[in-house]
Amino acid sequence: MRVLFCGSGWLPIVDILRERARDSSIEMWDRRVPLVDAIAEAEVVLPSNGRITAEAIAAAKQLRLIQQPAAGTEGIDLAAATARQIPVCNAPGANHISVAEHALFLLLAIARRAPEAARAFANREVGVPLGIELAGKTLGIIGLGRTGSALAERARALGMTVIALHRDSSRDPTDPFWAMCDAISIHCPLNDATRGMIDRAAFAAMRDGVLLVNVARGGVIDREALVEALGADKLGGVGLDVHWEEPPDPNDALYRDLRVVAVPHVAGSTREAFIRIADIVVDNLGRLSRGEELRHRVA
Repeated sequence: MRVLFCGSGWLPIVDILRERARDSSIEMWDRRVPLVDAIAEAEVVLPSNGRITAEAIAAAKQLRLIQQPAAGTEGIDLAAATARQIPVCNAPGANHISVAEHALFLLLAIARRAPEAARAFANREVGVPLGIELAGKTLGIIGLGRTGSALAERARALGMTVIALHRDSSRDPTDPFWAMCDAISIHCPLNDATRGMIDRAAFAAMRDGVLLVNVARGGVIDREALVEALGADKLGGVGLDVHWEEPPDPNDALYRDLRVVAVPHVAGSTREAFIRIADIVVDNLGRLSRGEELRHRVA
């Protein structure tokens, strides 16, 4: 079975898949080749962070399955796949522990002002930035699914109080949630309801000095509103694992702000998570070849 992996760069998950799916040919998309050409002979596509458009789906004459090796499917044209009766599956929950740990890492990094401390060390400065403890602080989690719940468990172990906001309520700046939080972590999908929901009104409703972490999708935060909030010293720190464009522009002034800890989109990228994802993918490849019902079908 010909399987095309559409991620950017060489990810260890490809090696893990090749170890486990010996009956399939796992190929990497060479991005110098248009996807509509690369996908033409593929029977299965693993989008990863590649966009599977209606045009690409139409060009994939042999396509039998779109298997997202993650939870999010917003980069896949589900309507086009459904029109061609091509099933779309994902891998929910496989990386939720990794993402929760990463959110906590970013939260700790901005609470202790890690970039400023690193610069002070490199420049042999006498003064050092003064961070804060997380114990006794209130963490607000937007989206209390698998990842949000895993973060809540770990935050409570540090002595934090945890409150949650359902994403459907996030557009209401009068909700007391915003003023109660010393830190906020975002864990919700990107869709029409959540796009830009952390906007000027939300920032205005937050406490001064709040810590903000986003490991969901970049578009959940209104970028201009974030820049304005940083410029007004509204935020104590920002941790970003996801961005408005991926890969982000390294020359973007936002990422030169020492209150911002920014990393590539790696929250879910651990060996343990990749193994769990590979197990789901390989299981579905086997089910597809045997004509059995697929797991985690979303379309």
